[in-house]
Amino acid sequence: MLICLVAAAGLKSSMPDVSAFRVSSLREQAARVTQFVPAMARQALALSAPAVAAKAAMTTGTSAASKLSSTVSAINTSYNWLRGQIRWKTVKHGNTEVQTPDKASRLLLVQAAAKSVGLSEVGLGFEDVYGVINAETSWLPRTGVGKNGTLSYGLAQFEPATARALGLQDPNDPVEAVHAAALHLKQAATWSANRIEGLKLTPEERAEKLREGVSIYYNLSSKGRAKWNGENTERMPVETRRHIANSQIGAREATYLAAQLQIIQHYGTGASGATTVGYTKTSAHGS
Repeated sequence: MLICLVAAAGLKSSMPDVSAFRVSSLREQAARVTQFVPAMARQALALSAPAVAAKAAMTTGTSAASKLSSTVSAINTSYNWLRGQIRWKTVKHGNTEVQTPDKASRLLLVQAAAKSVGLSEVGLGFEDVYGVINAETSWLPRTGVGKNGTLSYGLAQFEPATARALGLQDPNDPVEAVHAAALHLKQAATWSANRIEGLKLTPEERAEKLREGVSIYYNLSSKGRAKWNGENTERMPVETRRHIANSQIGAREATYLAAQLQIIQHYGTGASGATTVGYTKTSAHGS
């Protein structure tokens, strides 16, 4: 898969670091509200209104209810800000033309989502969010059908039951979907860490096994994932092993994209205004 990243001058913008999932946890999430500066090259414009709104939400109001209401308002503001930053492009998927976020937009979404749910607390990062969406849909939003006939929706392929459990209202909304995916990954990492706790692993081996478990958790039902013990990955279903491989490929892609954007932000684009990197993706989920 050939990736062409076209970016203009460096963007230094700010937005609140919040999560819209599980209203009961919003008070906890409110404590996370910080300035987020995406390393995204798109517009020479500082957009500070969302961050100002978030700070105000945390400092005004005297009751828990009013603070919660203000936090929800700040979340909506930040999500609307993100939606306004997404740049879409048309690509061919089979015989159909579909809309997909461009590379810089993808990176912005996963960075914001990973930071808002605190993925670093469980040993993951924005690269892992990018990777799992790469494995699910190659960033081409669509409706899928599982082996049991259950439909799954959007960039992150959420089934209705999982969407409800995560508090996801619209799985076809890219901002909501990516944030829900990050939250789901955090739960997956906790589950995976418990499964490999008794294994004697180096830090590098543990990181690899943790991510294998994350894909297994994301890709399989509770019954299917329960078969994994940290040492039998090669005996998992072929689709799950492809999910692991494509998540790894996507994570590496995200790492390269972030590095490229930092270079562009620091030095500006070359004469062509484009940076190109090549990748290969294992076929999965009809991608």
